[in-house]
Amino acid sequence: MIPQQESDFNLNHLKLYYGKLFPFADLCRWVSYGNDANHPGCDQSYMGRREFSFTLVDDIYLRFQSFNNVHELENSVKEKSPVKIDIGPVYSVDPAKRYAYAQSENNVFTPVERELIFDIDMTDYDDVRYCCSGADVCLVCWPLMTIAIKVIDTALRDDFGFKHVLWVYSGRRGVHCWVCDGKARRLSNEQRGAIADYFRVYKGNENSHKKVSLTGAALHPFLATSYTNVLKDYFEKNLLTGQNLLATEERYEKILSMIPDESIASELRGRWQDGRRSSSAKEDINVVRWEQLKQLLQSGKHKAQGLRRCVEEIVFCFTYPRLDMEVSKHMNHLLKAPFCVHPKTGRVCVPIDPSRCDEFDPTTVPTLSQLIEELNYESSRSDVDGELNRTSLGNAITLFRSSFLQPLLKACKSCLEVTSIDTIKRWNVHSTVELSRSILTLIFSYNCNRSSGERKELA
Repeated sequence: MIPQQESDFNLNHLKLYYGKLFPFADLCRWVSYGNDANHPGCDQSYMGRREFSFTLVDDIYLRFQSFNNVHELENSVKEKSPVKIDIGPVYSVDPAKRYAYAQSENNVFTPVERELIFDIDMTDYDDVRYCCSGADVCLVCWPLMTIAIKVIDTALRDDFGFKHVLWVYSGRRGVHCWVCDGKARRLSNEQRGAIADYFRVYKGNENSHKKVSLTGAALHPFLATSYTNVLKDYFEKNLLTGQNLLATEERYEKILSMIPDESIASELRGRWQDGRRSSSAKEDINVVRWEQLKQLLQSGKHKAQGLRRCVEEIVFCFTYPRLDMEVSKHMNHLLKAPFCVHPKTGRVCVPIDPSRCDEFDPTTVPTLSQLIEELNYESSRSDVDGELNRTSLGNAITLFRSSFLQPLLKACKSCLEVTSIDTIKRWNVHSTVELSRSILTLIFSYNCNRSSGERKELA
């Protein structure tokens, strides 16, 4: 289990972390999307319209903070030492001045851009994990987060065409996803809701026996691919035995209650109650019973589609991602910034490489006290990059820059250049028309003040 290291979070250590290691420049370059440069297509007000929220000691919340550049953000963070930094949307006006705009006849204070975000919390899986509950997490249940990353990341890229997707460990019990493409940031609430509903399969509540219902003659291609490429293998190779899903009567009854045909459920119950081992003693009881369940439900004797689909529904119920839908549907939700330190565990919210997410180990994520010890080890060097590279945070920041930030900013630059060229073309056309009108006006005015002979000569 990941220890809840209350003593690992020290406010003095946090101040040193903000002073030495926190990547302010990288964070601001990200949320500015190229608008912090001197490019003709930049929106110089963009950064200043982004909301930041600080949580201070004793749960003091400072909402609608805004900063025009990295220096303002860095100075404010170092001064206040927030235990958490949240990032909100880009508003139509500076959020720090929202009250001034609220007094006007037209209230123009509204979110206009926001990354498409997903928040996945392990506590939402408490009904299908037996190793931990609540905020506790271990390497036995962490594969549920790995599954969520694999399934959602693949769909975001392949089904929706997004390219700039950032996955971040929450620091304790879950993962966050930021979709940063321009078209994702400009989605309306209705469009965000539609994308969130695309991923929605788990619709049950704590009183439902059957929390996943897969209807239709065939699975949607996205669900079929997820089942074949991710869910089935993780269920059978990790969760089935890791969570001992069929090892006890209490646990297998939960699965039997998902079978709509009581005669089949009774037959399986009878087999499992008669003898704990239905096959070789060397075989895991969970594997043996799962094979019996599949054979009975998918045999020729039970060809009804509802029963054959039942196996898939069980797998989906135990493995499919469970999203906080409201976070994804609305632009005005806050989400914790990467590289914050979780106050309960002391662990840094580091990026996760989705292509290697099955290798991610939350128990080895750098902690605040660990980083301070590493900083103190060779304190003679003072250059920031050198300090980063001498700590275990260096690899996380390198991953953030190389895999996410650099490709994102390259795409932003290309977009700004295209926008600038279009603007220049429109300006040239407009300017040419205006210049022609001005010249004609001058000529007309000049001619009106001359004699007819002089006009002919001028003509």
